[in-house]
Amino acid sequence: MSYAKKDDWVQISKTVLKAGERAPQVPADTQDCDLKMWVKGFIQEDAEIGDEVEIVTAIGRHVVGELCEVNPKYTHTYGNFVPELVQIQRQVRELTFGGENNE
Repeated sequence: MSYAKKDDWVQISKTVLKAGERAPQVPADTQDCDLKMWVKGFIQEDAEIGDEVEIVTAIGRHVVGELCEVNPKYTHTYGNFVPELVQIQRQVRELTFGGENNE
């Protein structure tokens, strides 16, 4: 979907600091990049991707930025499976509860 209607759940982006405005202790390659933020909320008027819009976040904060996505999905994970953690879990259960069947 390349457009949003009023009250759709959307994601916007906003430049917080432009390259060159970053703190001097920030590494040089980071200083060369804008500092951006992404915020999700309910759009306040119909708009198309790329338009500057106002949203209201879930906690009621009003934020203005560029419309990036309509109905954004969650893309975070907890990483890949780590087999060692299964062994640790078994050891903890054994030490704490006397085995897997004693939860």
